[in-house]
Amino acid sequence: MSADEVDAYLNALSEPKRSTLTQLRQVLRRLLPDAEETISYGVPAFKVHGKAVAGFAAFKNHLSYLPHSGSVLPELAADLDGYRYSSGALRFPVDTPLPDDLVARLVSIRLLQAGLDVEGS
Repeated sequence: MSADEVDAYLNALSEPKRSTLTQLRQVLRRLLPDAEETISYGVPAFKVHGKAVAGFAAFKNHLSYLPHSGSVLPELAADLDGYRYSSGALRFPVDTPLPDDLVARLVSIRLLQAGLDVEGS
């Protein structure tokens, strides 16, 4: 699995899903510069030292940010007002990217919980 497969996943999407998730991917690349981009459970994921720490997916009527941990989103509940979420997925509109600072907090919490130290996050 590689970044090429993530490219293929994104290229198969219609607009505005493609652009919105491409923007999220760019933020994740900036936050996790040494992460491996892969496909995990059929959707794009970023792995650090073999552990999935962030991912995303497109669905018919929404997009999802996937923290690959059931404890990240509950920890940030106060920051998620206005979003629908479960323990494993944060839903957001197909045409509205997640704020960069929120993505940074999501990634930081996941890395901390996983015991991973990644410079730049």
